[in-house]
Formats: sequence, C-alpha cells, structure tokens
Amino acid sequence: MRYSSIICLFFLIFGCLSITAQEKGRVLGQVVEGATISLLKAGDSSVVKLAVAGKEGIFEMDQLDFGSYLLQVSAVGYANFYSSEFQLTNTKTVLDLGPLSLSKNNTELQAVTISATKRMIEVKPDRTIVNVDAAISNAGATAMEVLEKSPGISVDRDGNISLKGRQGVLVMIDGKPSYLTGPDLVNLLNTMTANQLDQIEIMTNPPAKYDAAGNSGIINIKTKKNKQRGWNGSLNLSYGHGAYYKTNNSLNLNYRKEKFNLFLNYSQNANKNFNSLYIKRSYLDASGQSFTGYFDQPTFLRMNGQNNTLKLGMDYYLSKRTTIGITSSGFISPRKYNSISTGYLMDADRIVDSTVQTTSKNSNKWLNGMVNLNFKQSINKNAELTADLDYMHYDMSNNQLFHNTITLADQSLISDGYLKGDLPATIRIYTGKTDYTTTLFTNWKMEAGIKTSHVKTNNQANYFNSNANNWIPDYGKTNHFLYEESIYAAYLNSNKKFGKWSAQGGLRFEHTQYKGQQLGNPEKNDSSFSRKYASLFPTIYLTHELDSNNTLTIQTGRRIDRPAYQQLNPFLFFINEYTYQVGNPYIQPQFTWNFQVSHTYKGWLTSSLEYADTKQYFSQLFKTEGRVTILTEGNLANMKNLNLTLTAQFNPTSWWSANINITGTYRKVAGTGMNSDFNSETTSGNGNINNQFKFKNGWSAELSGFYNAKNRDAQFVIYGFGQVAAGIGKQVLKGKGTVRLNVRDIFFSQQIKGDIRYQHVRERFDQNRDTRVATISFSWRFGKQLGETKKRSGGSSEEQNRVRAGG
Repeated sequence: MRYSSIICLFFLIFGCLSITAQEKGRVLGQVVEGATISLLKAGDSSVVKLAVAGKEGIFEMDQLDFGSYLLQVSAVGYANFYSSEFQLTNTKTVLDLGPLSLSKNNTELQAVTISATKRMIEVKPDRTIVNVDAAISNAGATAMEVLEKSPGISVDRDGNISLKGRQGVLVMIDGKPSYLTGPDLVNLLNTMTANQLDQIEIMTNPPAKYDAAGNSGIINIKTKKNKQRGWNGSLNLSYGHGAYYKTNNSLNLNYRKEKFNLFLNYSQNANKNFNSLYIKRSYLDASGQSFTGYFDQPTFLRMNGQNNTLKLGMDYYLSKRTTIGITSSGFISPRKYNSISTGYLMDADRIVDSTVQTTSKNSNKWLNGMVNLNFKQSINKNAELTADLDYMHYDMSNNQLFHNTITLADQSLISDGYLKGDLPATIRIYTGKTDYTTTLFTNWKMEAGIKTSHVKTNNQANYFNSNANNWIPDYGKTNHFLYEESIYAAYLNSNKKFGKWSAQGGLRFEHTQYKGQQLGNPEKNDSSFSRKYASLFPTIYLTHELDSNNTLTIQTGRRIDRPAYQQLNPFLFFINEYTYQVGNPYIQPQFTWNFQVSHTYKGWLTSSLEYADTKQYFSQLFKTEGRVTILTEGNLANMKNLNLTLTAQFNPTSWWSANINITGTYRKVAGTGMNSDFNSETTSGNGNINNQFKFKNGWSAELSGFYNAKNRDAQFVIYGFGQVAAGIGKQVLKGKGTVRLNVRDIFFSQQIKGDIRYQHVRERFDQNRDTRVATISFSWRFGKQLGETKKRSGGSSEEQNRVRAGG
C-alpha cells in the first residue's frame, strides 16, 4: 500500500503539471558533435540562447517564445553556418531542422592555445561540481586531499567520508563505484593523483538510474578524458615534501583517426607518511562516579608506499550510430608499515602498574584488474541503447609481525612473545547492465534500464604464536570467511518540461540476496548466515523558474546503505593487546528518506534546506570486556538530519573570483531499549572558501581553506579542525605548460581530536598526519586539437564501494 501511494503520487504530479503548463516553442536538429549553436533574433541578430551538440551531433532548444529566428552554427574545422529565417507560432511550436550540412575550412589548422577560466565550484539544481584543475593547491595532491576540501565533505580519523554531516556516501570513479570502503577506500584515493582528475560531482539525491546505495548521496570522481582528434596527450610531474617526500606523476595519451579511438593513461606515485595517534582511556566503577584506572597509549606509524596504475582502451565506430569499446585497467600497490606503541596501565592514583609495548612490521600488496566491454546504438535521433559488461578482481596479501612485551612497574618481564599474521583476500565482481533512453512527444524524456551484479569474497586471517624456533597456529585468532552477494535492479525515469516548470521522477527496484560462511578450525565451529530482501526507491524533482533571477527546486528520494562485506564477518580481529575488532552478521541495511528545497538567485547565490530520516541507522560501536576495548558495528536507532547550506560565487574584481560554501547541521540519534545509551543531539557545520586570482603574463594565485566544526555522533565527539592552503602558478611554453608551487595545511591545523564514551570507559584521542606539504609541479599539453571524442566508463555498481580487505 505504501509503494502504491508513492507511485500514484508520482504520476499525479506529472498529470497536474501537464494540464497547467503553458506551451512554448522548441527547435531541434543535428550537426557535428561538439558544435556550438546560437539562436538569434531575426530582427537584430541578438543571441537568445546557446547550445552545444551532444552525442551524434544532436541538439535541442526549448522554452522559446514565439517569434522569428535564425541559427548560427560554429565548429572547429568548419566554416560558420547560418540558417534561413524561420518562425515559431502557436500553430507551429516545434521545428525539426534535421541534419545540417557544414562546410569544412580549406586552411589547415595550426596549433592553437585556448585559455578559459573555470570556476572551482559550479552549483546546479541536482549536483555540485568541483573543477579540480581550477585550484592551484590541487597540484601534486591526491584525490583524497581534493575531497577533504570539497564543499560539504569531511573525512574522519578512520577515513570515513561524510557528506553534509552524514556518512554512507557512495564513491564512484567515472560512474563506476570504487568497490571499497573505509581505510581501503582511503588507500585507493591516496594512490590517485589530482592531475588525473577532471571534476568531482556531488549529488545528495541522485536520479533513479543510479544505484540506490549511499544514504547521504553520491560522489562521482571524473577522470580526464582527452577530446581531441589525432595524436595528443599530457604529462604531469610533481614533487612534494612535508615531514617526508611525496611524488605524483602521470602520462595521458590519445589517438583518434576515422573509426578508431585509442587511449592510454599511466600514473605513478611514491610517498612516505606518518600517522601519530595518542589514546587515553579512563575506567569508571559500576556507579560511574569514580575512576578505577587509566590507560595511556601513544602510537607512531611510519608508512612507505608506491602505486603504478595503467589504463588502456579502444573505441571502434562501426557506423555513425553504432560504437563498441573495450577498456582494461589495473594497479599494483605495495606498502610497508612500521609502528611502535607503548601502553601504560595505571591504577586510580595514576601509578603505573604495567607497561605493554608493541612493535609491528607489516607489508601488504594490492593487485587489481578490470575489463569493461561496452556497446552503444543510436536507434534514431531521439532514442539510444547502451550496454556494459564488467569484470573486476582484487588480490590482496597482508603480512604482519607483532612483538609484544609486558613489564611490571619494577621492570620485571612477565610476557615476551611474537605474533605473526598472514591475511590473504580475494574479491571477484561481475556486473552487467543495459539502459534505454528516448524522447517522447515534446520535451518528454524517458529512461529505463536493468542491472545485475554478483560478488564473491574470500578472506583469511591465519595467526601464529612463536614457540622457541617454531610457529604454532593460534586458532583463537585464525579465521576464514566466505561471502557471496547478488543484486538485481530495474528502473524507470521520466523527465518533462512544462513552460517554466520541469519535473523528473523515477522508481528503482532492487532485490538483494547474500550468504556468508565462517569456516571452522580445531577450536572453532562452522557458522553461516543468509538473507534476502527487496525494496523500492522513488525519486521526484520539481524545478520552477519564478522569474529571470530566481529558480526554486524541490526534490525527494529514498536510499539504502548496505554494510560492508567485512563488517558481516563474525570473528575477532587482533589490533593490539588491548584492542580487538569483531564483525556482526546480524547488522541490517539502513534506509533513508531525503527531502530538499533549494533556491538560486541570479546563478551566483544558492541556498538549500535538507531533511533526512534514517531508519535502522548503523554505526561503529565501542564495547569493553575488562581492560580490553572491542570495536564492532550495529544498528543503533533512528537518525534525523537537518542541513542548511549557502553557496555564493562572485567576482569582486575582474582578476579575483571567490567561492564560499557554508553548511549548518542539526542531527539527532534516538535509540530505544538497550540502545538508549547511544542517544545524541548535536549542532555542527563546515565551511569552505576558495579565492582564485588571475594576473597578467600568465600568472595566477590561490588562497583557500576549510573548517569542520565540532561534531557528535552516537558515542563519538570530534572537535573542530581545518586547514589553509595557498599557491602560485605561471603559464610557460606559449601556454602549453604550467608551473605551480603550493603549500597545503600551512598552519598544521588539520589535527583530529575527539572523545568516545562507551559503558564505563571514557576515551580521548589525538591524531595528526603528514598534512603540511609544499609541492612544485609541472604540466605539459602536447598534440593537435581537432574535434572531439568520448570514452566509456563502464557499468559496474555500488557493490565495489563496500569491499574491505580482511584483517
């Protein structure tokens, strides 16, 4: 009954708008892809509207007043084209000009450098776009560092990404989910260089064609795609230094001639980092009034890593309407970690009872490979069919060696031992999808598609204790976990314009089934679990142009967050002598309804009010058994979020452009019964400011920063932190090259501090990383600039976004 009501409401809105809308004129036609079309008034040739030809050169202009017009078409390599005069009237509202013939220029094009200034932030009705190259401080940065300073985005000490105060973000790369979560996603984003990125799209309420995962929305990281015909490419080199060195380099090549398009992208980075974490735990008695003991633990972790990524692809144009393509990519990423941690266990008077020292030497290696086959068929100028098949695999090895010693206050040794871990993991992901798009009648676009995905994971954790010169299996810590998941989805989406109104609505169906098996050993029995469930996910958008200066948008949608695969593994993972982590096979997905109203004034000032209601909200939980802290996950309660966001884009002078984004958040977590301890209520916020300066002779500069205010979520309180960045740039080599120098986190203020409250334990932590970095970079663009092409990104789905490596 609930789903039937939603569907009826969806069609009722479209029906009412169809009746009340005022009809206007529309012009459509076909030229060369990428051409610029200008609609001119016949009387004085003033520009009324601009458009860019899309796929197959198709263009469309609507919302036109009745009157006399003519078209001007311009494209690289072609002479300007002018149409004859035509009229739009109430009896002739639609004019289809059909294919338009352009004459090629006789003179050969020489190398031309075109300089254009992009705003760093673009705010659109359904998404916010970050143009990565527009910020000088992004030179030499990683994808994670670009995300950290993007509007509304924050990253906690464990690498969990939040959007406008809420976790549960689906991170996609070129429309393909990353298939990773938590620390593994952070590691992947840290291997990607900013000079590989073109844009970051931030969507809080994506349309039905996107996977329903991500209760707070989707972050789509779009990599650069070469759009020129012929032979061309770019080279990017950078070197940075904070406490340690960092290098990020990449080479992009593209060749297109007639029916073939070939491309190759290679990136390499190597870096050394540190992570300093200080934990202080205080233990209360049963009454919660007096402290019975304390535990202080400083830890210093030093990391060395490198990454090599290669992407190859080919598009073949069978005809003007049919394209097939293949893309293959992969990376190799070895890393080493060395840490030392000393824990001091103290009594109520802070007198040290014992000391626990743990040194570790860990190394891991990631191998990743992906193949995508894609097909596109333009059935006619109004309809298109696409299909994608994807296969992806991750192979991860992780070798650990811990040396643990425990001494009493008088320095007498009571324990001295070694623990060795071998933690291999494999992940196999198979996906297939097809989408159909068509335009029906006037200004009515319909989309439909189906998708299936299947995931298989195999995680092992083999631990051994030292005994003289032998290694004895530790079956209490050893674990072997198998997991399989399948998701079947279908969607229907509709988009129609009615005068000054535009409406979009969609409905997505997803059926999920999964099973997990914990294999036994001589000390542990087998265990297994399985589940099936299906859900509907509607989305509705309404936009109204109040007048030439004001636009109002209303939108709503339902989304889901599924737990990461490793969160379901019901086994105890060793972190150190006083900290363990355990999965929860009974954790349920969380569902969220999102509502948003936004207003845009003259295209430069946008305000939005958002409300989100999450059921079965799950979060990381801390529990204690004696002096040992156990980390797990669980469904706590319901969560309600209210956000107010203001975004301003303006130019104080002709050489200075500024962008300011501020978000205020109110969040309430309400639990019942045993979960009432997790109740919390907080007001928080974050802000970003970016200033870009353009000077004469190719000089430019930037001053930017962000700040995340104090925030509380269930057991956690994170105190405010932020950073300031600055940089300068200079164009060289006749505009084909750029040299940049920047410094990120100038005041070393991106230090994360917080409190955790659980049972009779109060914990405080202080973490800082190698965030203050000075970087010098050089980029060079080469090759001819002729025409335009496009690469495919494939059709994988959100299950990639939920992988966690075992251990």
